[in-house]
Amino acid sequence: VQLVESGGGLVQAGGSLRLSCSASGLTFGTYAVGWFRQAPGEDREFVGGIRRDGRTTYYGDSVKGRFTISRDNVEKTTYLQMNSLKPADAAVYYCVVDSRYYTGSDYQQRQYEYWGQGTQVTVSS
Repeated sequence: VQLVESGGGLVQAGGSLRLSCSASGLTFGTYAVGWFRQAPGEDREFVGGIRRDGRTTYYGDSVKGRFTISRDNVEKTTYLQMNSLKPADAAVYYCVVDSRYYTGSDYQQRQYEYWGQGTQVTVSS
């Protein structure tokens, strides 16, 4: 399984970015998908997750209402649309997948099987 994130970069506060994560080596539609982030010196933080069929999403409190997760199971890609970005959103963003069945709380709490290499997001004030 390989996950490759892209779309990170430098953006001004209040701006938007769209991250992509392309997956290979798996039947993508059967995997739970999540996004995490980690800033220097900080703990890893749950950003959000999306169920296999893409109909249900979950978000961390700090990004609710600003970030949107989606997935395209045919293209084997997940997206993280980030709006109204703040300096506090600056971090390395990782997409993650897991073949096990996930319920709602699992998306935030469980250890995912596979991680991407991460993409850096920097937000200037």
